[in-house]
Amino acid sequence: MCLAVPARIVEKEGDRAVADAMGNRWNIRITLTPEIEVGDVVLVHAGYAIAKVDEEEARRTWELFEEIAQFEEKRIAAEQADKEE
Repeated sequence: MCLAVPARIVEKEGDRAVADAMGNRWNIRITLTPEIEVGDVVLVHAGYAIAKVDEEEARRTWELFEEIAQFEEKRIAAEQADKEE
């Protein structure tokens, strides 16, 4: 299964850019989306921006990722509590 993550372009130089998703930054290529500018939100897959996306759509995805992370933290805490009993 493949997953593309929405991220905001925070730096751009040539066909390279820095993307930020929920505070995580990484270097990507924008070769497939040369029209992308700093501030745009894109889907990043395998190190490439593959499409520009609507900011509201990206925000909903980031919120879902946060919910998943919170659920996982609760699950891990519950497992640790069970082991301590």
